Amino acid sequence: MKLLNWVRFTWDLSVISPAPLDLPTHYAITAATKDDEKEVRKVLSCSFLLDPAWNPAIGEVMHSLQGWLDRAFLAEENTCLALRHGSRIIGASVLCLDSAAENHFAPGPCILMEYRNRGFGTRLLQASLQLLRESGVKRASGIARELSPVAKFLYPKYDGIAEPAKIAIALAA
Repeated sequence: MKLLNWVRFTWDLSVISPAPLDLPTHYAITAATKDDEKEVRKVLSCSFLLDPAWNPAIGEVMHSLQGWLDRAFLAEENTCLALRHGSRIIGASVLCLDSAAENHFAPGPCILMEYRNRGFGTRLLQASLQLLRESGVKRASGIARELSPVAKFLYPKYDGIAEPAKIAIALAA
């Protein structure tokens, strides 16, 4: 069995300023609609399936992802932001707007592989944190795999504070 280590990040949303997103021309972040559900599912699935860092946990991740997406398009306390390049969805973030939730990002910003390393994850995180703040959430939290690019480079932004998460998911090695 292989044990994955997780990190919980928290953000104090009262200190995050509502700055403009500064997206390049032809890009936009909007709320995903029910009509976008199929494309959002594909983008999020591809983000995990094509990332070799998730290979040891892909079965569990895909199972969790489907549940998160079901809630994103059905439950009122959940929503989904879509990052669009023209009419194409190239990234998404599923959010729980319930201030009492233990995890507000389920999953957090996911960007298609060919659009990564261009700052889109940062902009989607910023838009997600702003939406959570506008929804009345005072303190947001999200989890990430320890030592993953998200944990090392993305979630520490906007003063994200990391602490070990008390989540133990054993995987077959």
